Amino acid sequence: MAKQEHILIIGAGLCGSLLALRMAQRGYKITLMEKRPDLRAVHQDAGRSINLALSDRGLKGIRLVGLEDRVKDLCIPMNGRMLHDKESNTLFSPYSGRTDEYINSISRTDLNIMLLNAADEYDTLQVHFNQACTNVDLKNATATFTDYHTKEEQTITADIILGADGAGSAVRKSMYMSRDFLFSFSQDYLGHGYKELTFPPAENGGYRTEKNALHIWPRGRDMIIALPNLDGSFTVTLFIDYKDAPDSFASLDSPAAITEFFTRQFPDAIPMMPELVKEYEENPVGPLGTIKCHPWSAFGKTCILGDAAHAIVPFYGQGMNASFEDVVVFDEMLDAFSDQGWEKVFKEFEKTRKPDTDAIANLAVDNFHEMKEHTAHPMFQEKRKLETQFEKEFPTEYYSKYSLVTFNEAIGYKEAMTRGRAQNKAILNLLDDGLLPDSLSLKAKLKKVQQATEDILHDDAIAGNI
Repeated sequence: MAKQEHILIIGAGLCGSLLALRMAQRGYKITLMEKRPDLRAVHQDAGRSINLALSDRGLKGIRLVGLEDRVKDLCIPMNGRMLHDKESNTLFSPYSGRTDEYINSISRTDLNIMLLNAADEYDTLQVHFNQACTNVDLKNATATFTDYHTKEEQTITADIILGADGAGSAVRKSMYMSRDFLFSFSQDYLGHGYKELTFPPAENGGYRTEKNALHIWPRGRDMIIALPNLDGSFTVTLFIDYKDAPDSFASLDSPAAITEFFTRQFPDAIPMMPELVKEYEENPVGPLGTIKCHPWSAFGKTCILGDAAHAIVPFYGQGMNASFEDVVVFDEMLDAFSDQGWEKVFKEFEKTRKPDTDAIANLAVDNFHEMKEHTAHPMFQEKRKLETQFEKEFPTEYYSKYSLVTFNEAIGYKEAMTRGRAQNKAILNLLDDGLLPDSLSLKAKLKKVQQATEDILHDDAIAGNI
């Protein structure tokens, strides 16, 4: 592959911006097209989550393009979950027993702007906004765009097209509509939707509740979470059923119903939400869905990455991190296979990456149920307490499922899922059977958990091979 090949990247969100930046650093000529306005000129959130959890896998992508120092100024560390019960009691549950492991709250907009500003530093990278992709010729790496303002069409031909245009991907749609090859696609929605709300800064400009935590109000079917922002506010997200439930978006249809629901379910949150009814009535309800598809590339000319290839629900805080890790893996595939052509790079990328993105999609749905239903359960809290002790006292010998997924970037999501699920099953079985009594030393408890985990992994491996 010649260094000055022309790459057309569709989508200048988080994944597309990082991808464009890395490809420019590798010496390619980049055209980056985005249907939305330039974030730096127009304030817009369109009801999307305005802050995100950045953790080790995402930071790996940031390090790849040399922006780790810049991104730290945008981050608020969150060391664990702060659980709020219906009696307004709180319980802090650390994410890890290792003190250097935490996740970061970061503004989607601020991070995207940082990446776009870095992209502007490369003369070989041109970004164009307000350009909606209307068609992709997969075989010839040609795409057509319509300008939002002038309605004029333009067609761009490149050596390859990389689609990083999100869950509603126009590139993926072109693959789906193509009659020239078989394309599998699934889109599964939860019965829940989400709505963004706010804890504004306190009157003194500070935070209304603990700053360095991800706050969760788990209520079985319903849940709110809150992440801190740099200005002293929190972005609050409500997750409830669309309809056909005692409390749902359909039933919360008046100021009185909204206020009654929040007062009953989240009594310590409602004093922090002076604009609750106004925000609730004005902000849209967003869907929660998982997208899986195959193949990710077509004709050795077009490939999709990030949410375009594997959109997931947000309950592991890994959507952005998985997309950034895509860029890292794609970069590794270029190192290994660039001399064999783009088709080889694309196929090896999917072969390497898809088992992991399928795994994090499944883990995210698991965590949805864990966060709203299980985090308040005494046995779950006992398990988390024990795991935190293991990680603190034996930091190289034990990683919880959450830590394997979030902090252990050396292994893929699939391996993290397999081992993490086995560990969870082992600990819960041992606790339920009374086999981890207080009389046992912590080391002895760890040995029991490790042996039970290996037994489960062994049995699962045998069952999988039958």
